[in-house]
Amino acid sequence: MSKSWRPATQLVHGGTTRSQHGETAEAIFLTQGFVYDTSAAAEARFKGETDGFIYARYGSPTNDMFEKRMCMLEGAEDARATASGMAAVSAAILCQLKAGDHIVAARALFGSCRWVVETLAPKYGIECTLIDGRDLSNWEKAIRKNTKVFFLESPTNPTLEVIDIAGVARLANQIGAKVVVDNVFATPLFQKPLELGAHVVVYSATKHIDGQGRCLGGVVLSDKAWIDENLHDYFRHTGPAMSPFNAWTLLKGIETLPLRVKQQTENASRIADFLADRTEVARVIYPGRKDHPQADIISKQMSGGSTLVCFELKGGKDAAFALQDALEVVKISNNLGDAKSLITHPATTTHKNLTDEARAELGISAGTVRFSAGIEDSEDLIEDFARALSRIRA
Repeated sequence: MSKSWRPATQLVHGGTTRSQHGETAEAIFLTQGFVYDTSAAAEARFKGETDGFIYARYGSPTNDMFEKRMCMLEGAEDARATASGMAAVSAAILCQLKAGDHIVAARALFGSCRWVVETLAPKYGIECTLIDGRDLSNWEKAIRKNTKVFFLESPTNPTLEVIDIAGVARLANQIGAKVVVDNVFATPLFQKPLELGAHVVVYSATKHIDGQGRCLGGVVLSDKAWIDENLHDYFRHTGPAMSPFNAWTLLKGIETLPLRVKQQTENASRIADFLADRTEVARVIYPGRKDHPQADIISKQMSGGSTLVCFELKGGKDAAFALQDALEVVKISNNLGDAKSLITHPATTTHKNLTDEARAELGISAGTVRFSAGIEDSEDLIEDFARALSRIRA
């Protein structure tokens, strides 16, 4: 029955297991280890001859529920919950590579993601080529005999570029490489990378999945064979496991994911249209607008817009800071996907460690601002922006 449930139902009931007490809310199994009835039972479990949990670093009943629920939503066979989104990204990439292998990555990445492929991986003898991922020919040109992984975000952080996931997957399949997609900005509700041909999907569950600013978390999803062959041992022995308490928090957050994302997307769309008409704004980038540079790809691979809006103010950094400081409802924060509307200046926060040249390549100027829509009343948000923008003009 669960396979036929629609997302809103899956996210309330999927993967739930109950103890002998029959609790309504999922139980938190806040334990490090587990007890065995006999020495022989312990031996059998460690051998994999019987099912059951061994150690919280390997998994727990609460984490298992979260992983199963995410699998149902994503259409994946298996998953591993991690302590943070960056733990998920690092694990998904590094677990399948060795010295001498090669990564092709879209250059439009969150700062920490770019550091993993551009700085960390080469320390272990793994080569990396960064490209403009919007053009499929760039992926093809970057392929080498030792290329093993294609890595991308779509939409990208913060400029909301969209990459043709199906096209990248076709190229990867021709050479036996794996496509890893960071799907945070689209959410699992608006984009299904596995259905488009990607092999691995990662999330920072800190964002929309929790969506209420409470805890960190991440998740890696793929088919069972890939996880068994690549991620299983890496996960066990390097220890990026999620806390059972955080898994429980995320289980409660994910129940309301469709409701929150729906309202956030409606708010983001209205703010994008409002900003597009303002003389203080040089440009607006939003996946739900017809003037988005990759609107044709969006229509093929996304079922909704985004909760994020990127826009550029004509007055540069001074205007961006003045706007952010004048907002009252919208709060300044580098987080996103929250129930509260948040705003940040990427050049001085999330992407500050990039060179000026690298930021320019990505379209991040001194006036670039990233807005993450919350669930507030859209009229209050519009009034807040209108008031703040008027102070820039003054």
